[in-house]
Amino acid sequence: MATLLKLGSKGKAVEEVQTLLNKTPAKPKLTVDGDFGGKTDKAVRHFQEKSGLVVDGKVGPQTLAALKQTVAPLKPGRPEPAKGAIVSPVPETGPTSVSPAPPPNAKSVRILDTSRVIEEVIVHCTATPEGKDFTVDDVRAWHKQRGWSDIGYHFLVYRDGRVIAGRPIGQVGAHVSGRNTGTVGIAYIGGLAADGQKAKDTRTDAQRSSLLWLTMQLAAKFPVRKVSGHNEYASKACPSFDVRKDQLSTLAR
Repeated sequence: MATLLKLGSKGKAVEEVQTLLNKTPAKPKLTVDGDFGGKTDKAVRHFQEKSGLVVDGKVGPQTLAALKQTVAPLKPGRPEPAKGAIVSPVPETGPTSVSPAPPPNAKSVRILDTSRVIEEVIVHCTATPEGKDFTVDDVRAWHKQRGWSDIGYHFLVYRDGRVIAGRPIGQVGAHVSGRNTGTVGIAYIGGLAADGQKAKDTRTDAQRSSLLWLTMQLAAKFPVRKVSGHNEYASKACPSFDVRKDQLSTLAR
């Protein structure tokens, strides 16, 4: 649905939104009549506020995506690997130098506009073993099993460098306690040694290049003043390297 729905809109697309809203815990339930009236406007605003979206009463791609993920039934992914090792100290990593490069799927990567204030990019790892592939659906399932409405990260970077969207960028993330407002969360697949017993910077060259490219795109679009790592705000090794010593830290305005 490319059309922006708002007060006064009518039609099947409005019926879809009303049906989705009725599947959320909010009450009272709406009459599914395809008429975006005052009650639908109020319900949309309530959902946006509860979900960390910009509260404007308008249903565009991001509010619609958040609605769909909130009410979607849980689809279990592959079992989540043990994460105990990620509390170990941040491993020392030697200097590396790669050039930012568009990911293999660059043509499909969309960074949507949002009036949500974004001033910081926080880098994570998924705390999964080196050499093992996991998908956005796997991580989404792990996070929804914790009772979250959606995956906590805004973007994932696969081992082959592909950049995959997670939760809508216009929605406050769930990736760093106390630091979700005003930030975007990016996680790369990996972060643990192959045996899962210690933290390790497992970024492939493709991941390094894509992380740089994605962060540059975000910094060009939003007033990003800082690029940091999860370990700067929590007693964890995540993202298993010190962003302050990495090329990523140079990309803030």
